[in-house]
Amino acid sequence: MGILANTVSICHFKVQGELPQEDLYTWATKQLAGNRFNPIDEGSEELSLGWVHQDDPRVSDFYTPAACWREHYLIFTLRRDRRSVPGPILKAHLERAMEQWLVENAGYNKVPKQKKEELKEAVRATLLSQTLPTPSTYDVVWDTRNGLLTFTSLSAKTIELFEELFKKTFDGLRLTAFHPFARAESVLKEEMQALLQQANKAKSENFLELIKENQWLGTDFLLWLMYQTMNEASEYSVNQPGIYSDREPFVGYLDDRLVLLGAGENGAQKILVAGPQDRFNEVRSALLNKKQITEATLHLSSGDDNWKMTLKGELFHFASFKSPAVKLEKDNTTDEALEREAVFFERMALLDKGVQLFDSLFATFLETRLAPTWVEEEGKIHGWLNVCSNCQSPLA
Repeated sequence: MGILANTVSICHFKVQGELPQEDLYTWATKQLAGNRFNPIDEGSEELSLGWVHQDDPRVSDFYTPAACWREHYLIFTLRRDRRSVPGPILKAHLERAMEQWLVENAGYNKVPKQKKEELKEAVRATLLSQTLPTPSTYDVVWDTRNGLLTFTSLSAKTIELFEELFKKTFDGLRLTAFHPFARAESVLKEEMQALLQQANKAKSENFLELIKENQWLGTDFLLWLMYQTMNEASEYSVNQPGIYSDREPFVGYLDDRLVLLGAGENGAQKILVAGPQDRFNEVRSALLNKKQITEATLHLSSGDDNWKMTLKGELFHFASFKSPAVKLEKDNTTDEALEREAVFFERMALLDKGVQLFDSLFATFLETRLAPTWVEEEGKIHGWLNVCSNCQSPLA
């Protein structure tokens, strides 16, 4: 789904490196044009990857900054067209080709290995030329004010392709994942930064190590939030900069769906608990047996506006991030291009609001987690887990 959809899965990056001295948007347009998407409908190529317009993925010319410029945003879309031949079909056609070759070469009882490979490649090329490519598109929104980039896919393979093409396109710039530790650094007040560094379990600044060694940020956050959901009012205040005013109240809580992970007799054991929760008894039982919450459905609301996402705790990816609805109004008097632009800004404002609430909630947790009183808070949480009269033994 694209960035304009009311429900979309997103991940965040920070753009690192020196921006060009020339006009940023003119430069970006040139770079995107140099790595534009080229259609493969008429050929037999297996894959094509490149940039297209966010408003129309059929268009890949970037003649002017207007193609990708919306005030302080750069917007564009990664398009990947791929042809593939199902294995059973390739096998059936190859067998017929080998039978025909044996008929034409009577001195052989079996097709030689090298010839079989040649026939396989020829058959595959023929089948590919008869197959239409399947397109996939993934939107990119780069906020040039703060260097935060939003990408609409959580697939590890797609993210890798995107990072490689971004680096190739924007020479001198690179993307770094906005992982939980990086996000923690960004939301904490200056006086709390030293406490975060003391809690940092990574021994280097390598982002993979920062993610792996600091998974406590996700698991402790979700555990704390589950406890808050069941024992507190779930009411918080905005403490991060953005559209909402400082100290503006909002609500945040977990419900509906949680995933837990832990060691089992046959390796890692994954447990899914779905449906509206009463006392989280099943989850509490699993936690008492050394499982950890790795993802959960998070609800955020302010006034009449509501957001819902599946938070993936390891990387802080937002899956199925649902925001208040916006829609494109079409009538005979409306300029569609202007209306689409208006919808884009409305959509980004709603996404920014949801992220501001999430960051405020995360910052509230960190202030508790990094404080000396965390030992007491942790004791309360474990005490609540142990008061579980209806624990479900199948999760043990």
